[in-house]
Amino acid sequence: MEKQIDYEKIETAAKRRKVVRNAIIYIFLTIWALVVLFPFYWMLLTSVKSYSAYNSEYIPQLVTLSPTLQNYIDAFTMVPLAGYFVNTLIFTVVTTAVMLVVTVLAAFAFARLEFRGKNMVFTIFLSLMMIPNELVIITNYVTITNIDMRNTFIGLILPSVTSVFYIYLLKENFAQIPDELYYAAKVDATSDLKYLFKVMIPICKPTLITITILKVIECWNSYVWPRLITDDEAYFLVSNGIQEIRENGFGRENIPAMMAAVVVISVPLLILFLLFHKKIMEGVSRGGTKG
Repeated sequence: MEKQIDYEKIETAAKRRKVVRNAIIYIFLTIWALVVLFPFYWMLLTSVKSYSAYNSEYIPQLVTLSPTLQNYIDAFTMVPLAGYFVNTLIFTVVTTAVMLVVTVLAAFAFARLEFRGKNMVFTIFLSLMMIPNELVIITNYVTITNIDMRNTFIGLILPSVTSVFYIYLLKENFAQIPDELYYAAKVDATSDLKYLFKVMIPICKPTLITITILKVIECWNSYVWPRLITDDEAYFLVSNGIQEIRENGFGRENIPAMMAAVVVISVPLLILFLLFHKKIMEGVSRGGTKG
């Protein structure tokens, strides 16, 4: 009887420690979430404040009693924000589509085809990830300038149509597909491309969705390369268009209008991530699992 009581005490103490540990973890995660989300809240709050109300605040206010949507109207009427959206949409769609074709074919070649020096070529290919982006940008800038493609969509798109990381991620997924499926397809006289599109791509669909979403986010947020290669406003993207808006649109002092433009630019990506965050996590986890 005494042993039974001791076991109950031990179990009760263990449950109490677990509850305390979970409480500490959730408190920490809540505080961290507030820290991470506060800049987004501040951006949204500032975007609905009038210019006069914002400038009259000696102490920043965490709420506003007189919200306004005038800043959002100004974002589309005072500056060519809609044009920046169209440019970014063209750049994102074309770049992502071409990148998917290059990534799928390259990953298939490294994962399934046999050719001399494949492992060495793949090792050299992976070593490109060690090269700093700044060096690549300089090389790309000189190349695009020499072939007279500055201030063109082709000049914007070409340096972004391949990614060593995405090829590696998809190649690892392709390598997990059993060889027996490939041999069975060959027995049925199936070509390599038909096997790729009928078998490998459907099986690795979550990873392809992940790559697509990540590339869309990358293109949408691209700043350094578009800023470097374009000085014609007709080719500005939303990211580097923000700087133009700040300098020649609303002015440096009109922070609420700037925040409204940033909110408009950020909303598509937030919606995209919220809709497909499970697919992103699933695709990344598949890429890191062998067998």
